[in-house]
Amino acid sequence: MGVDLGDLLKKKPVELSDLSSKVIAIDAYNTLYQFLSIIRQRDGTPLKDSKGNVTSHLSGLLYRMSSLMEAGIKPVFVFDGKPPEMKSSTIEKRVEARENAKIKWTQAQEAGLAEEAYKYAQASSRVDATIVEDSRKLLDAMGIPFVDAPSEGEAQAAYMVSRGDADYTGSQDYDSLLFGAPRVVRNLTVSGKRKVPRKNLYVDVKPEIMQLEETLNGLGISREQLIDIALCVGTDYNPGLANIGPKKALKLVKEHGGIKEVLARTGNEIPGLADIKEFFMNPPVTKDYALRWKKPKTDSVLQLLCDEHDFSRERVTKALEKLEASSGAGQRTLDSWF
Repeated sequence: MGVDLGDLLKKKPVELSDLSSKVIAIDAYNTLYQFLSIIRQRDGTPLKDSKGNVTSHLSGLLYRMSSLMEAGIKPVFVFDGKPPEMKSSTIEKRVEARENAKIKWTQAQEAGLAEEAYKYAQASSRVDATIVEDSRKLLDAMGIPFVDAPSEGEAQAAYMVSRGDADYTGSQDYDSLLFGAPRVVRNLTVSGKRKVPRKNLYVDVKPEIMQLEETLNGLGISREQLIDIALCVGTDYNPGLANIGPKKALKLVKEHGGIKEVLARTGNEIPGLADIKEFFMNPPVTKDYALRWKKPKTDSVLQLLCDEHDFSRERVTKALEKLEASSGAGQRTLDSWF
């Protein structure tokens, strides 16, 4: 998902303690996909309750967010609104890819290929209306604010950071930088140990931050040129140019000045180029939001998770205690947030 510019960007690993007292505007859909992809049983099956409802996302929200808040981090979730029409092709391809992954998951299971099955199971993850609704209910019960974006959640989150209402955008994708987010943190919801595909090897995954100004200065380009590079590589709104990766795109944009000149020299075209660039430079956002963290509604959390979705009452209670406890010297208790 999003544009692949990782090879060009400078990332600085940090500890959760470095983010204490920081407000992080989290791309909700991106994070829910992460939870649905990662929080699974060994055969790839997502966590489910006794009625067959998927609960991986609820588990991720409860346990990961309680740990982040215990560390002094103040999360706010930003939900996507209506996607732009120029994203329709990408959305269709993603739906098709998930359906194909679901078929391959079943085939791999039948063939006894456990690792292949798990990989395809992850790729089949899908965020539907029920998952979004339950996620919003849980966030509200946990006292975590959320914002509804008019369009792309990452664009709204980037605006909130630019405005000073948040300190970082939280997302695995790099699009936040294209939308002008001054600071981005990755791996916020997926840190820990991660298995290297096809190898019996695990690596540590820590949060890492990226700063837009530092990135642009290091590459010797402007934000508009960073968008031009992304357009060469391919974004959610265009397929990109053939055989051009991030490094070659950087070279072309710096050599010729911008995307129009690159297209003229290479004999390529990008349909809707002006509209795509305008969308990145000035995306639709809303100023109509208020961020307030509230004390968790214990009864509501227990009702939703334990009574409706069969979570362990003991484990949920411990997570709720985390939300209300201070996280140690130099870090604020929740009471100081309200």
